[in-house]
Amino acid sequence: MPEPAANALGERLDRGLALLGLNSDPAQRKRLLVFLGLLARWNRAYNLTAVRDPWEMVPRHLLDSLAVAPYLGQGPVLDLGTGPGLPGLPLAVMVPEQAFVLLDSNGKKVRFVRQAVMELGLTNVSVVHARIESYQWDRKFATIVSRAMATVPEILGAVAGLMARPARLLLMKGRRTDAELKDLEPPPDAVEVHPLRVPLLEGERHLIQIRFD
Repeated sequence: MPEPAANALGERLDRGLALLGLNSDPAQRKRLLVFLGLLARWNRAYNLTAVRDPWEMVPRHLLDSLAVAPYLGQGPVLDLGTGPGLPGLPLAVMVPEQAFVLLDSNGKKVRFVRQAVMELGLTNVSVVHARIESYQWDRKFATIVSRAMATVPEILGAVAGLMARPARLLLMKGRRTDAELKDLEPPPDAVEVHPLRVPLLEGERHLIQIRFD
């Protein structure tokens, strides 16, 4: 099946960004499309993601990542288990004033993310190859985001020492998972579950926001 033309992908991206209410300048739009092209090309050799069609990558990867942009706090952001740079790279493109650390333990995915950061010319992104248990951090984070990496209690236990105050933990999920939110330790100040409406994407998406004030 032939890949869609670049202008068709650009129009699909533009439509999705408009539906999300996000404004992008020409440089940001170009970076998002360059990232999409890099991901599709590397994916043929390294199997970075199960989504292989760039047409489907627009909603499933770019727009899904950017749907959480309104929930980012002020200050540095940790993308825990970033995989091929999701959601961290699209967010870093659209929110250049914030610093992002993208962490993953998979070597081939980290190599891709580093290459993408270089080719996109992103100066607000650091890439770390490590497991969260061995991550030697030199800062604490105002926002920690993770895209369907593990259960809520597992993630909360792993990142408790990495969070500044105030801080928010943003967990991107498919179906709503209220059972995971009972008896969290340490007990947060607030837990909210937001339905995410990702343009051009069917199926349930939810964001669990856990705040520590």
